[in-house]
This record gives sequence, structure tokens and C-alpha cells, in this order.
Amino acid sequence: MSKQNEKLEIVVVGGGMITQDQILPSLYHLQRQGVIGSIRICALNSAPLRALAEFPRFAEAFPGQGFEAFPALDTPPEKMHPDLFKQVIAALPAGQLVVVAVPDHLHAGVIRVALEHDQHILTVKPLVPTYAEAVEIHKLAQAKGLCVGVEYHQRFDRRALDARGLYRAGRFGQFRCGEAKMIEPYYYRHSNFQNWFTKDHSDPFTYVGCHYVDLVHFITGLRPVEVSVRGVEGRFPNGNIGYMWAQGQVVWENGALLSVTDGLGYPDEAAGTNDQGLVMYCEGEDRSAIIKHDDQYRGVQHGYLDRRAGAMFRFVSPDYFRLVPWDGAGLRPVGYGFESIEALVLAAQRVNAAAVGLKGTKALAARQQMLTEIDERGVLATPGDSWINELVTEAARLSLAQDGRSARIEYEPTPKVRMRD
Repeated sequence: MSKQNEKLEIVVVGGGMITQDQILPSLYHLQRQGVIGSIRICALNSAPLRALAEFPRFAEAFPGQGFEAFPALDTPPEKMHPDLFKQVIAALPAGQLVVVAVPDHLHAGVIRVALEHDQHILTVKPLVPTYAEAVEIHKLAQAKGLCVGVEYHQRFDRRALDARGLYRAGRFGQFRCGEAKMIEPYYYRHSNFQNWFTKDHSDPFTYVGCHYVDLVHFITGLRPVEVSVRGVEGRFPNGNIGYMWAQGQVVWENGALLSVTDGLGYPDEAAGTNDQGLVMYCEGEDRSAIIKHDDQYRGVQHGYLDRRAGAMFRFVSPDYFRLVPWDGAGLRPVGYGFESIEALVLAAQRVNAAAVGLKGTKALAARQQMLTEIDERGVLATPGDSWINELVTEAARLSLAQDGRSARIEYEPTPKVRMRD
């Protein structure tokens, strides 16, 4: 494993939208700060890697920085390399970090390869589609003393952290009823989504609605016990059929209700780049309380002379992720999108650092103790902390397949999901 003063070497598997928008600029800044070492990015073919390498904003924000591409940038884009990521991961020394940024249904395969080669993991959400897979990953990671972090970045929104602290201090009473929504832009339908976001693999509830299910659990500590979801089908430009819209209801262990509305259909030229938010109504003794987050609008409005932002007028959310001037070369990332990546990278470093100077079973025990401490703090999403999300995903997919029938989540004696009688 790495020594305390060694930089983590990074392999990113997946070169799509989230890598460009959040992951790679965050890693570039951490590299610039001396936190991580080399960055390698592996994709199915060279086309997305070339787009990343030639992205003008990166040249402006991170002058002189770059990544090693697998396959090489000059490889014909029509040539596919489905197993290349295995070779790239296998070439890493133990105790480095693999970032999993592939479509949801491919997470498990990449994660298992990384764990087999003794690597820490940072994966985009959701971790995997079923609770059983999450348990398997958790056990394997714990046995090897490896950190697996799930990138639920809304946990790092200061609004969410503040609400968590106040809720758990009793300032709101008990959550009773609420609404959440996350409607992503229509142009997602013209992206690579049309190749994988099909009915058999995903849906808007499990893809983006999971953020708010996780957030309610993160704020309140409550566990979900019942899920029902219905989807609205549509056809992508390439002819594939997928759920373009979904609406679900989550029942929590105290009887509270959360409705969740999601879709790929926010107008591309509307003021916000999406439509998202959360409202939670709560009750105390002889009075009520409310938590309300308007997450698509944070009080900033820009009117431009051009359409580089997709429209000439936009609501701007600098809280999630922006590249801004700073007292250094280029630009720096700010917002909870960056802070989430940073925290998960630093967690992997802390696990390595816990075993510095130790060998064998003592080194393993020290890493395992650090993993336990991370889980007990409950801020980072890990398989040991956020496994309720896999139960919700599993229940949602069962419900969708049966036109919205409710699926129950049972926790005793062993967590499982079943259709409601």
C-alpha cells in the first residue's frame, strides 16, 4: 500500500459527461495541489478521450496539465476496447484509486476488477442495482482494507449539511411529508444516454431521484420501508426505448411520505439548466416546521451576449461546480461537486496513511479501523453507510416492472425487498 507521503495514482474508467463536467477538473486541481499523481483515463474508444484532451476550458483552467489516454488518442475511434480497463487497472501498484464513471449497470464489473487488484474506489452513484451486490462489495473491501466511496455530491452542499445538523439537534421535529424533483435537460436524450439509458438498465428515479432519497436519509437518519414508481416511456433519437419520466413515492419508517419526480425533459433553452429541489414538512409538539431547498435557483441570474451557456439568459448555480479565478495559474473548481470528489480522494489517502509503518495483519487492521471510523461519521457515502440506496433502487426497479405496484423493504432479520401483497 501507499506510504503517507505518496500521491495517489488515478485511473478513471469512463470518459463521458460527468468526467468532463466534474471528475476530471476536480482531479486536475488536486493534482496541481500535489494531492494526487498521474491521471490515466480509459474509455471504450478514443472519441470521448480526444474530446476531453481538446476541451478548450481545460487548457484555460489547467495550463500544462493532461492525462494519459487508453486507448491512445490517435487510435481509430471506431475501434472498441471493452476490456482495456482491466489491463490499465492491473498495471497500478496496490493502494491507488480507481474512479468508476461508466453507465450504472456497468459499475459492478469495474468495481470488482479494482478490488481484485487491491485498489481504492470512487464511483458515481448509484453504487450497484441490488443490495446483495452492495453487501458483496462491502465485505470484499473491508476484508482488504480498501475504501469505496460513492459520489452522492449533494451531501456536501452546505445547505444539506446545515439541515442535517439542525434536524438531528431536534430543531425541525419529525419529517412527515415532502416532495423532491430533478428534471434534467432534454438534450440528454441526444447524448450517449440513448445508448444505455434503456428500460432494462435504468430510469430517471434511480438515476437522479436517488440523490434526494439519499439526501432525506442523510438529513434525518430515517430508513425507507416502501417504494412505488411508475415510468413514462419514450423513444431516443436512435430508436431505443427508455423511461423519459418517472414518479415515485417513498414511505419512511416513521410513516413519512416523499414523492419524487424525475425526467429527461427540462427545456434546453429555459432559464435553469435543470429543475430540482426538495421540500420537507415536519412536525413537533403543537407546531410544524419546514426544510425547503430550491436547488436549481440560488439567486444568481446571468444575461449573456452569446449562447455559449446554451441560452442567452440563465439561472446560475455556483454552489455545485464552477471554474473561477483564483490566486494561482488558470482557474480553480469551487462548489460541493469538487468538495465531494476531494473528500473521497482524501478518505482513500487517510486509509493508506493509517497503516504507515505497519506490515501484514497490523497494517490491515489499521486500515479497517479507519474504514469503520469513516462509516461511523456518516458523511461520506460508502457501502457500509449508504446501502439503503441499493435497497431503494432494487425496490424501484421491481415496482417499475409491475406498473407501480408497491415494493416493501424489510430490514429484519436480513434486509431484503419484496413486492407488497
